[in-house]
Amino acid sequence: MPTRCTLSVVFLLAAWPLVAGEITEKNLRFVEYPDFPDAHSTWGSIGYSAKHKKVFVGVTNHRDREGIVEYDIRTGEIRLRGFIDQLANLRDYQWQGKVHTKLAEGPDGAMYFATDGGESREEYLMDHPHGYGGGFFFRWDPATNRLTNLGMGLQYDSIKDVEVDQVDGKIYAVSYPQVRFLVYDFQKNDLRDLGRMGSDHVPRILFRDWWSNAYYVDWRQRLVKYEREAGKLVFARDSLPAFPGTPGERIITGIKSYAIDQPNGVIYFATYGSKMVAFYPQKTGIGRWEDLGGLYDEPGHASYDYYAPNLALGRNGKLYYFLGGHGMYAGGEPNVTLMEFDPKLRTKRVVLRFPLHVITEVTGCDVKDESGTMYFAGRRDDRRARRMGESGASRPFLLMFNPEKEIR
Repeated sequence: MPTRCTLSVVFLLAAWPLVAGEITEKNLRFVEYPDFPDAHSTWGSIGYSAKHKKVFVGVTNHRDREGIVEYDIRTGEIRLRGFIDQLANLRDYQWQGKVHTKLAEGPDGAMYFATDGGESREEYLMDHPHGYGGGFFFRWDPATNRLTNLGMGLQYDSIKDVEVDQVDGKIYAVSYPQVRFLVYDFQKNDLRDLGRMGSDHVPRILFRDWWSNAYYVDWRQRLVKYEREAGKLVFARDSLPAFPGTPGERIITGIKSYAIDQPNGVIYFATYGSKMVAFYPQKTGIGRWEDLGGLYDEPGHASYDYYAPNLALGRNGKLYYFLGGHGMYAGGEPNVTLMEFDPKLRTKRVVLRFPLHVITEVTGCDVKDESGTMYFAGRRDDRRARRMGESGASRPFLLMFNPEKEIR
């Protein structure tokens, strides 16, 4: 049964000395996930329902259980709505390791996402017919609190990210490890496989523009666009910008986070090579982009070697992201650094730094409510936790941030 927890356990942030003045630790709030004692992590698995004014997160033990957590921004209540295996009546051989995709709101107000093997039975057996059956598409209806299994994508492949066409509700997806671009009309049970986009380390991010065209990258870090009206793929002629000497594994992994500024006609994104890019989409064809520079500047540190799988645009027109994770950190000793980036001036500044027992890694792209509060899926080091999966011992939490006002 779904469980309920009244408003948030809020951690006192053991933030390091403030570098820039007006934003302090009081602009952030940490909220514990309830009723999931072996919860290990969250990935890009977060989304916001504008219709229902709720944030949804897919929380995992990184082994065999994924919970759907709901945060109601009007009441401040956080609830575990249930576990996917139970809600969807999955069989033992249909086990899933995690939700890696975002939870994307569809035109019907439901939240759409998909699942990932995310565990050694999939990760290390790349042909894995004896380990992992494949990832499923799901629809969560916040109005009825009902989970619907929409079916499997490709047999033996996980699904790394999804987007939803806001016109007719088709699901765009990319699979792992084959890196295949999928278009799924679940209402007609029509799954289109548009072929492989890459190899090796699969790009993690899909995003869409305001015409509901979807974007991905290929193995050369060229933008690949699915034009919804034509039903075809369009490839950029040139690769996205990269620093000289950026390793091939960074190029092939493409984009790691994005934020949308529709009123100004721009989508910002950060590459795995640590470039900030302003992209100006157009309805047909590939639009233009501008190289805004690096995510961080540290003497003696490779410009491409920073990690920020998160990004959000504030109402003040500035971009915010948390640097750090997966062994890549800025500013000397390991820490997670909250950054502010002004895309008009192309300037950036450090706002706060956090030790790893406070924040280890942050994910989530452009998840925010009407008040300007941004929501991220955070984790922190927890050496007391039992080691699970390849990502070590950690504890997940919901991270809230508003650069314009105190929220705790």
